[in-house]
Amino acid sequence: MPSVLLPASAAAFAPRSTCNVVLNTKVEPWLTATLKRINKIKRPLNSVPQHSRCLTETLSSSHAIWSLCSLMLPKAPESELRRDSNPLVEALFNYQLIHIEAYVVHVDMVSQNEVAFKLTTDTIESLVEYHKDVFSVDTAANTWTWTEKDQQLKKLQDEFVQAANKFVYRTSALALEGMEEDGAGELLCGRSDEVRLAITALFVPLLPPPPRIVDVIRQPPLLPSSTGAEQWWPSSQHLQGLQPAPVEAWKIVPSSPSPVSSCDSHPNIWTSAGMTEIQLPSPTPSFSPPYSSASYSAPQYYSAPPTTASFPALPLPSMLTPQPCSTSASLGSFGWDRYQEYTIPYATAM
Repeated sequence: MPSVLLPASAAAFAPRSTCNVVLNTKVEPWLTATLKRINKIKRPLNSVPQHSRCLTETLSSSHAIWSLCSLMLPKAPESELRRDSNPLVEALFNYQLIHIEAYVVHVDMVSQNEVAFKLTTDTIESLVEYHKDVFSVDTAANTWTWTEKDQQLKKLQDEFVQAANKFVYRTSALALEGMEEDGAGELLCGRSDEVRLAITALFVPLLPPPPRIVDVIRQPPLLPSSTGAEQWWPSSQHLQGLQPAPVEAWKIVPSSPSPVSSCDSHPNIWTSAGMTEIQLPSPTPSFSPPYSSASYSAPQYYSAPPTTASFPALPLPSMLTPQPCSTSASLGSFGWDRYQEYTIPYATAM
Protein backbone atom coordinates (compact mmCIF):
# COMPACT_ATOMS: atom_id res chain seq x y z
CA MET A 1 0.00 0.00 0.00
CA PRO A 2 1.55 3.37 -0.90
CA SER A 3 2.46 5.57 2.04
CA VAL A 4 0.41 8.47 0.63
CA LEU A 5 -2.78 6.58 1.49
CA LEU A 6 -1.91 6.58 5.18
CA PRO A 7 -3.38 9.38 7.29
CA ALA A 8 -1.36 12.32 8.53
CA SER A 9 -1.18 10.78 12.01
CA ALA A 10 1.09 8.05 10.58
CA ALA A 11 3.81 10.53 9.62
CA ALA A 12 7.00 10.91 11.64
CA PHE A 13 6.74 13.01 14.83
CA ALA A 14 3.01 13.41 14.25
CA PRO A 15 0.85 13.43 17.38
CA ARG A 16 -1.76 10.82 17.92
CA SER A 17 -5.24 11.62 16.57
CA THR A 18 -8.44 9.87 15.69
CA CYS A 19 -8.02 6.50 14.02
CA ASN A 20 -8.92 6.38 10.33
CA VAL A 21 -11.32 3.51 9.58
CA VAL A 22 -12.58 2.51 6.13
CA LEU A 23 -14.99 -0.45 5.98
CA ASN A 24 -16.44 -2.30 3.05
CA THR A 25 -20.10 -2.29 2.08
CA LYS A 26 -20.44 -5.62 3.81
CA VAL A 27 -19.01 -6.08 7.28
CA GLU A 28 -17.13 -9.28 8.02
CA PRO A 29 -18.79 -11.53 10.63
CA TRP A 30 -15.56 -11.87 12.67
CA LEU A 31 -15.41 -8.04 13.07
CA THR A 32 -18.98 -7.93 14.37
CA ALA A 33 -18.25 -10.71 16.88
CA THR A 34 -15.09 -8.93 18.07
CA LEU A 35 -16.86 -5.61 18.64
CA LYS A 36 -19.66 -7.27 20.59
CA ARG A 37 -17.08 -9.10 22.75
CA ILE A 38 -15.06 -6.04 23.76
CA ASN A 39 -17.94 -3.63 24.42
CA LYS A 40 -19.21 -3.61 27.97
CA ILE A 41 -22.21 -1.59 26.96
CA LYS A 42 -24.29 -3.21 24.33
CA ARG A 43 -24.34 -1.09 21.18
CA PRO A 44 -26.37 -1.63 18.06
CA LEU A 45 -24.25 -3.09 15.21
CA ASN A 46 -26.79 -3.49 12.45
CA SER A 47 -25.19 -1.37 9.70
CA VAL A 48 -21.82 -0.42 8.30
CA PRO A 49 -21.85 3.12 9.79
CA GLN A 50 -22.56 1.67 13.23
CA HIS A 51 -19.57 -0.70 12.91
CA SER A 52 -17.37 2.12 11.67
CA ARG A 53 -18.38 4.45 14.52
CA CYS A 54 -17.90 1.80 17.18
CA LEU A 55 -14.51 0.72 15.81
CA THR A 56 -13.22 4.29 15.47
CA GLU A 57 -14.17 5.24 19.03
CA THR A 58 -12.64 2.09 20.44
CA LEU A 59 -9.28 2.36 18.63
CA SER A 60 -8.98 6.11 19.23
CA SER A 61 -9.17 5.77 22.99
CA SER A 62 -6.08 6.67 24.98
CA HIS A 63 -6.16 3.20 26.51
CA ALA A 64 -6.12 1.47 23.13
CA ILE A 65 -2.42 0.49 23.27
CA TRP A 66 -1.32 -2.67 21.52
CA SER A 67 1.64 -4.78 22.60
CA LEU A 68 3.38 -5.76 19.42
CA CYS A 69 6.37 -7.65 20.88
CA SER A 70 9.05 -7.55 23.58
CA LEU A 71 12.83 -7.18 23.24
CA MET A 72 15.43 -8.26 25.78
CA LEU A 73 18.31 -5.81 25.51
CA PRO A 74 21.44 -5.12 27.61
CA LYS A 75 21.20 -2.46 30.29
CA ALA A 76 24.73 -1.18 29.83
CA PRO A 77 27.61 -1.46 27.35
CA GLU A 78 29.42 -4.75 27.17
CA SER A 79 32.41 -3.47 29.12
CA GLU A 80 30.17 -2.55 32.09
CA LEU A 81 28.14 -5.73 32.30
CA ARG A 82 28.32 -7.84 35.44
CA ARG A 83 30.14 -11.16 35.19
CA ASP A 84 28.85 -14.06 37.24
CA SER A 85 29.10 -17.82 37.13
CA ASN A 86 25.34 -18.07 37.39
CA PRO A 87 23.68 -17.22 34.06
CA LEU A 88 20.44 -16.30 35.83
CA VAL A 89 22.23 -13.63 37.86
CA GLU A 90 23.78 -12.16 34.74
CA ALA A 91 20.39 -12.05 33.03
CA LEU A 92 18.74 -10.29 35.97
CA PHE A 93 21.42 -7.65 36.41
CA ASN A 94 22.54 -7.11 32.84
CA TYR A 95 19.41 -7.27 30.70
CA GLN A 96 16.15 -5.42 30.48
CA LEU A 97 12.86 -6.13 28.77
CA ILE A 98 11.51 -3.39 26.48
CA HIS A 99 7.90 -3.76 25.38
CA ILE A 100 7.20 -2.50 21.88
CA GLU A 101 3.84 -0.79 22.12
CA ALA A 102 1.84 0.91 19.37
CA TYR A 103 -1.57 2.23 18.53
CA VAL A 104 -3.73 1.84 15.45
CA VAL A 105 -3.66 4.74 13.02
CA HIS A 106 -5.36 3.23 9.99
CA VAL A 107 -7.82 0.45 9.17
CA ASP A 108 -8.58 -0.31 5.53
CA MET A 109 -10.93 -3.14 4.65
CA VAL A 110 -11.68 -1.99 1.11
CA SER A 111 -8.54 -1.96 -1.02
CA GLN A 112 -5.67 -3.39 1.05
CA ASN A 113 -7.57 -5.11 3.89
CA GLU A 114 -4.91 -4.13 6.39
CA VAL A 115 -4.31 -2.35 9.64
CA ALA A 116 -1.39 0.00 10.42
CA PHE A 117 0.31 0.45 13.81
CA LYS A 118 2.52 3.32 14.91
CA LEU A 119 4.91 3.18 17.87
CA THR A 120 4.01 5.08 21.00
CA THR A 121 6.11 7.97 22.26
CA ASP A 122 7.36 6.02 25.30
CA THR A 123 8.49 3.13 23.12
CA ILE A 124 10.35 5.45 20.75
CA GLU A 125 12.12 7.14 23.66
CA SER A 126 13.16 3.79 25.15
CA LEU A 127 14.61 2.61 21.84
CA VAL A 128 16.45 5.90 21.23
CA GLU A 129 17.91 5.85 24.74
CA TYR A 130 19.15 2.28 24.34
CA HIS A 131 20.63 3.09 20.94
CA LYS A 132 22.53 6.09 22.30
CA ASP A 133 23.76 4.72 25.65
CA VAL A 134 24.41 1.06 24.83
CA PHE A 135 24.35 0.23 21.16
CA SER A 136 26.40 3.21 20.01
CA VAL A 137 29.03 2.66 22.71
CA ASP A 138 29.46 -1.01 21.80
CA THR A 139 29.57 -0.17 18.12
CA ALA A 140 32.24 2.48 18.63
CA ALA A 141 34.32 0.10 20.75
CA ASN A 142 34.16 -2.66 18.13
CA THR A 143 35.30 -0.47 15.23
CA TRP A 144 38.70 1.05 14.59
CA THR A 145 39.26 4.79 14.90
CA TRP A 146 39.35 7.11 11.91
CA THR A 147 39.11 10.86 11.46
CA GLU A 148 35.35 11.22 11.00
CA LYS A 149 34.27 8.47 13.40
CA ASP A 150 32.47 10.78 15.88
CA GLN A 151 30.60 12.53 13.10
CA GLN A 152 29.50 9.23 11.59
CA LEU A 153 28.37 8.00 15.00
CA LYS A 154 26.30 11.12 15.56
CA LYS A 155 24.81 10.75 12.11
CA LEU A 156 23.95 7.12 12.88
CA GLN A 157 22.07 8.17 16.02
CA ASP A 158 20.10 10.84 14.16
CA GLU A 159 19.13 8.38 11.47
CA PHE A 160 17.87 5.93 14.09
CA VAL A 161 15.67 8.62 15.65
CA GLN A 162 14.14 9.33 12.26
CA ALA A 163 13.64 5.62 11.53
CA ALA A 164 11.98 4.95 14.90
CA ASN A 165 9.52 7.81 14.42
CA LYS A 166 8.73 6.74 10.86
CA PHE A 167 8.23 3.10 11.76
CA VAL A 168 4.76 1.81 10.86
CA TYR A 169 3.86 -1.85 11.07
CA ARG A 170 1.23 -2.92 8.56
CA THR A 171 -0.41 -6.29 8.65
CA SER A 172 -3.65 -8.02 7.76
CA ALA A 173 -6.87 -6.64 9.18
CA LEU A 174 -7.44 -10.01 10.84
CA ALA A 175 -5.03 -8.82 13.52
CA LEU A 176 -7.97 -6.93 15.04
CA GLU A 177 -9.22 -10.26 16.33
CA GLY A 178 -6.70 -9.88 19.18
CA MET A 179 -8.41 -6.70 20.38
CA GLU A 180 -9.50 -6.61 24.01
CA GLU A 181 -11.47 -4.18 26.14
CA ASP A 182 -10.85 -0.46 25.74
CA GLY A 183 -9.31 -1.13 22.33
CA ALA A 184 -6.04 -2.60 23.62
CA GLY A 185 -4.77 -5.78 22.10
CA GLU A 186 -1.97 -8.13 21.25
CA LEU A 187 -0.78 -9.54 17.96
CA LEU A 188 -1.60 -13.17 17.29
CA CYS A 189 -0.57 -15.85 14.78
CA GLY A 190 3.18 -15.20 14.95
CA ARG A 191 2.97 -11.55 13.94
CA SER A 192 5.09 -10.58 16.95
CA ASP A 193 8.10 -12.24 15.34
CA GLU A 194 7.66 -10.05 12.27
CA VAL A 195 7.67 -6.91 14.41
CA ARG A 196 10.73 -8.10 16.34
CA LEU A 197 12.68 -8.59 13.13
CA ALA A 198 11.57 -5.22 11.80
CA ILE A 199 12.62 -3.39 14.98
CA THR A 200 15.96 -5.19 15.10
CA ALA A 201 16.64 -4.12 11.51
CA LEU A 202 16.56 -0.47 12.62
CA PHE A 203 19.82 -0.94 14.54
CA VAL A 204 22.26 -0.40 11.72
CA PRO A 205 25.94 -1.01 12.60
CA LEU A 206 28.56 1.66 12.18
CA LEU A 207 30.47 0.88 9.00
CA PRO A 208 34.03 2.21 8.80
CA PRO A 209 35.21 3.66 5.52
CA PRO A 210 36.79 1.22 3.09
CA PRO A 211 40.57 1.18 2.97
CA ARG A 212 42.11 3.44 0.43
CA ILE A 213 43.45 1.77 -2.66
CA VAL A 214 46.98 2.86 -3.40
CA ASP A 215 47.65 3.06 -7.10
CA VAL A 216 50.92 1.40 -7.98
CA ILE A 217 52.63 3.37 -10.72
CA ARG A 218 54.22 0.97 -13.12
CA GLN A 219 56.64 1.97 -15.81
CA PRO A 220 55.14 1.34 -19.24
CA PRO A 221 56.95 -1.31 -21.26
CA LEU A 222 59.38 -0.11 -23.86
CA LEU A 223 57.84 -0.72 -27.24
CA PRO A 224 59.42 -0.17 -30.64
CA SER A 225 58.72 3.10 -32.39
CA SER A 226 57.01 1.31 -35.24
CA THR A 227 53.92 -0.73 -34.57
CA GLY A 228 54.30 -2.78 -37.74
CA ALA A 229 54.32 -6.54 -37.53
CA GLU A 230 57.81 -6.69 -39.02
CA GLN A 231 59.29 -5.03 -35.90
CA TRP A 232 58.04 -7.55 -33.37
CA TRP A 233 60.49 -10.33 -34.32
CA PRO A 234 64.21 -9.93 -35.16
CA SER A 235 65.19 -10.24 -38.80
CA SER A 236 66.98 -13.23 -40.22
CA GLN A 237 70.12 -11.17 -40.81
CA HIS A 238 70.20 -10.24 -37.14
CA LEU A 239 69.80 -13.88 -36.15
CA GLN A 240 72.63 -14.87 -38.47
CA GLY A 241 74.85 -12.24 -36.86
CA LEU A 242 74.12 -13.72 -33.44
CA GLN A 243 75.12 -17.25 -34.52
CA PRO A 244 78.73 -18.28 -33.77
CA ALA A 245 81.15 -18.42 -36.69
CA PRO A 246 81.97 -21.89 -38.05
CA VAL A 247 85.11 -23.48 -36.67
CA GLU A 248 87.39 -25.67 -38.74
CA ALA A 249 87.57 -29.27 -37.69
CA TRP A 250 91.35 -29.27 -37.21
CA LYS A 251 91.15 -26.32 -34.77
CA ILE A 252 88.75 -28.03 -32.38
CA VAL A 253 90.52 -28.92 -29.16
CA PRO A 254 89.16 -32.08 -27.53
CA SER A 255 88.10 -31.84 -23.92
CA SER A 256 89.79 -35.08 -22.91
CA PRO A 257 93.56 -35.41 -22.92
CA SER A 258 95.05 -37.21 -25.89
CA PRO A 259 98.27 -39.17 -26.16
CA VAL A 260 101.34 -37.07 -26.83
CA SER A 261 102.55 -37.31 -30.40
CA SER A 262 106.11 -37.36 -31.64
CA CYS A 263 105.86 -33.73 -32.67
CA ASP A 264 105.05 -32.73 -29.07
CA SER A 265 108.27 -34.31 -27.81
CA HIS A 266 110.22 -31.34 -29.21
CA PRO A 267 107.86 -28.36 -28.83
CA ASN A 268 110.66 -25.80 -29.33
CA ILE A 269 112.08 -27.23 -32.52
CA TRP A 270 110.72 -24.41 -34.65
CA THR A 271 111.00 -21.65 -32.10
CA SER A 272 114.74 -22.24 -31.68
CA ALA A 273 115.33 -21.66 -35.37
CA GLY A 274 115.04 -18.05 -36.52
CA MET A 275 113.71 -16.90 -39.83
CA THR A 276 117.18 -15.75 -41.02
CA GLU A 277 118.76 -19.04 -40.20
CA ILE A 278 116.31 -21.06 -42.26
CA GLN A 279 116.14 -18.89 -45.36
CA LEU A 280 119.45 -20.05 -47.00
CA PRO A 281 120.26 -20.49 -50.68
CA SER A 282 119.32 -23.93 -51.88
CA PRO A 283 122.06 -26.19 -53.39
CA THR A 284 122.50 -26.62 -57.09
CA PRO A 285 120.33 -29.12 -58.91
CA SER A 286 123.36 -31.33 -59.41
CA PHE A 287 123.63 -31.80 -55.68
CA SER A 288 122.64 -35.21 -54.42
CA PRO A 289 122.88 -36.08 -50.77
CA PRO A 290 125.35 -38.79 -49.82
CA TYR A 291 122.65 -40.74 -48.16
CA SER A 292 120.00 -42.82 -49.82
CA SER A 293 116.34 -42.17 -49.98
CA ALA A 294 115.75 -45.33 -48.08
CA SER A 295 116.63 -43.44 -44.92
CA TYR A 296 113.37 -41.47 -45.21
CA SER A 297 111.29 -44.60 -44.88
CA ALA A 298 112.98 -45.66 -41.70
CA PRO A 299 110.58 -46.36 -38.95
CA GLN A 300 112.43 -43.91 -36.66
CA TYR A 301 111.12 -40.98 -38.70
CA TYR A 302 107.53 -42.23 -39.07
CA SER A 303 107.16 -44.23 -35.91
CA ALA A 304 104.18 -42.43 -34.39
CA PRO A 305 100.91 -41.73 -36.18
CA PRO A 306 99.70 -38.12 -36.29
CA THR A 307 97.42 -37.06 -33.49
CA THR A 308 95.00 -34.25 -32.88
CA ALA A 309 96.78 -32.96 -29.78
CA SER A 310 96.96 -29.22 -29.42
CA PHE A 311 100.27 -27.45 -30.25
CA PRO A 312 101.32 -23.85 -30.77
CA ALA A 313 100.21 -22.23 -33.98
CA LEU A 314 103.64 -22.21 -35.74
CA PRO A 315 104.45 -21.91 -39.46
CA LEU A 316 105.04 -25.18 -41.25
CA PRO A 317 108.51 -25.90 -42.64
CA SER A 318 107.21 -25.72 -46.19
CA MET A 319 106.04 -22.18 -45.53
CA LEU A 320 109.43 -21.03 -44.26
CA THR A 321 111.78 -22.27 -47.05
CA PRO A 322 111.10 -23.09 -50.67
CA GLN A 323 113.13 -26.29 -50.39
CA PRO A 324 111.88 -29.62 -51.73
CA CYS A 325 110.26 -32.12 -49.46
CA SER A 326 113.60 -33.87 -49.02
CA THR A 327 115.26 -30.75 -47.65
CA SER A 328 112.33 -30.00 -45.31
CA ALA A 329 112.38 -33.52 -44.08
CA SER A 330 116.14 -33.38 -43.51
CA LEU A 331 115.72 -30.20 -41.51
CA GLY A 332 113.00 -31.74 -39.41
CA SER A 333 114.99 -34.98 -38.98
CA PHE A 334 118.69 -34.02 -38.68
CA GLY A 335 118.62 -30.46 -37.41
CA TRP A 336 120.78 -27.44 -38.28
CA ASP A 337 124.18 -29.04 -37.41
CA ARG A 338 123.76 -31.97 -39.77
CA TYR A 339 122.65 -29.61 -42.50
CA GLN A 340 125.88 -27.51 -42.31
CA GLU A 341 128.04 -30.65 -42.32
CA TYR A 342 126.95 -31.59 -45.85
CA THR A 343 126.23 -28.22 -47.40
CA ILE A 344 129.29 -26.08 -46.47
CA PRO A 345 131.90 -28.09 -48.50
CA TYR A 346 129.84 -27.85 -51.71
CA ALA A 347 129.11 -24.20 -51.15
CA THR A 348 132.87 -23.48 -50.84
CA ALA A 349 133.61 -25.34 -54.07
CA MET A 350 131.07 -23.26 -55.96
